[in-house]
Amino acid sequence: MADFLRYVAIGDSFTEGVGDPDPTGTHEYRGWSDRVAEVLAARSPDFGYANLAIRGKKMDQIVAEQVDQCLDLGPDLVTVYAGANDLIRPSVDVDAVVRVYDEMLGRLADSGATVVVWTAADTHGGGLFGALRGRFAIYNELVREIAADRNLVLLDYWRMKEYRDLRMWEFDRIHMSVPGHLRMAIAVLDVLGVPHDLEVPDLGPEPVITPAEDREIKRKWRREFAYPWISRRVRGISTGDGLPPKYPTLLRPVGVSADR
Repeated sequence: MADFLRYVAIGDSFTEGVGDPDPTGTHEYRGWSDRVAEVLAARSPDFGYANLAIRGKKMDQIVAEQVDQCLDLGPDLVTVYAGANDLIRPSVDVDAVVRVYDEMLGRLADSGATVVVWTAADTHGGGLFGALRGRFAIYNELVREIAADRNLVLLDYWRMKEYRDLRMWEFDRIHMSVPGHLRMAIAVLDVLGVPHDLEVPDLGPEPVITPAEDREIKRKWRREFAYPWISRRVRGISTGDGLPPKYPTLLRPVGVSADR
C-alpha cells in the first residue's frame, strides 16, 4: 500500500493522548496518535502530522473547531473519535449526535482521505459510566452502520477484549494508560496494513484484589475523580477549556521510539 504523507488526528482526549505522558516534555501527553505518526514518519521524509484534538470536546465543538482546519491541511489520512463526551451527559439524543457525526464523516470521506473511526469502549464495570452501557451500545451500532455505508476504516473498540484489563486504563477509568495507548497504536497500524515493530509489554496476570481493597479503590475513585468530575459538569467547566491543539499544523514528529 502507498505510504501516508499527511496525517491529521481530530477528536477529544482519546486522540489528544491523555493518560500517556510525553517523555520529551514537548507537550503534556503523547498518545497513540503520536506513536502512529512516528511510525509513519519513519517511512517517508515527506511525512507531516497534525493533531487538533482537545480533551473534553463534544461532537458539535469538534465539527465547529476542527473539521475545516483538518480539511484545509489536505490530509490523506484522518483519524477521528467523537461523541463520548456527549454520551456521558445526563441527557442526550444519541440519534441526533450520530446524525451530526455522519455528516462530518461524509465531509472527511469526500475529501479522498482514508478515514479511521472507532466504536466506543465497553463501559461495563466502569464505575460512574457503567449505567450508560446501553447508550454506548446504541451509539456503536450506528457508528458501525456509518462506517460500512461510507467505506470507512473501523476499529471496534467495544470488542477489544484486552481493554477489560484495568491496567490498560488510568485511575479515572476513562483514559487509557501507557500500555493502552501503545496497544491502540498497534491496532491502528495493523488495520491500515502498515508494518511496524511495536509490541505491548507483557503485563503478566491481573493482580488479585480483595473485597476490602476493591472498596477502598472505589472510594478513592469517587473522591479523586467522580466528585470533581460531577462538580465541573454542574459548573459547565471542561478540562479542555482554553487549551490549543498540540500540533495545529503539519510537522514531522519529534519523539522517542514509538514503542516506548
